[in-house]
Amino acid sequence: MHTANHAAPTGPTGSILEGSNAAPRLEEVERAIAKRSFCTLATVSPAGRPHAAGVVYAAVDGRLWLSTDRGSRKARNIAANQRVHVNIPVRRAPVGPPSSIHFEATAELFERHDPLVRRLAEAGRLRVITAHGELDRADGCFVRITPADVLHTYGLGLPLRTLIRDPLHAAGRVVRR
Repeated sequence: MHTANHAAPTGPTGSILEGSNAAPRLEEVERAIAKRSFCTLATVSPAGRPHAAGVVYAAVDGRLWLSTDRGSRKARNIAANQRVHVNIPVRRAPVGPPSSIHFEATAELFERHDPLVRRLAEAGRLRVITAHGELDRADGCFVRITPADVLHTYGLGLPLRTLIRDPLHAAGRVVRR
């Protein structure tokens, strides 16, 4: 059975994990994150119960922003534990397995009237998450997600044909800093 080697990445930004065919570039991964607007956000409750939810996000300066209600499970979980995990599906073609980017992150809650939220919204940088009245929701709040330095990938950094032929060796990672 193949297991990935989780030693430090080789090269300045990307790595080829032992046995992997993938060599993603940081620019490719960052571009994929910025181009998309949907991810799965995983949190953990104070009782240790995992929770995952599909959410729409806006990518701003290397961070993800999303809106939610203060009373939602994800907001309550983040208030208790800022450590989260994000998975972004990356469809490269209408056929073949989807690729993905996933990473650990830190999440922070912001009130809807926070000056930073207002400034980003007024500049149009949160349009995808504020276009439906989110700034006016009485219980609304915003979440800023800051990814950890290592971003893991599946299926990026290799030709689609290689991914289809050998999906078991398609894991990769890049380092952000």
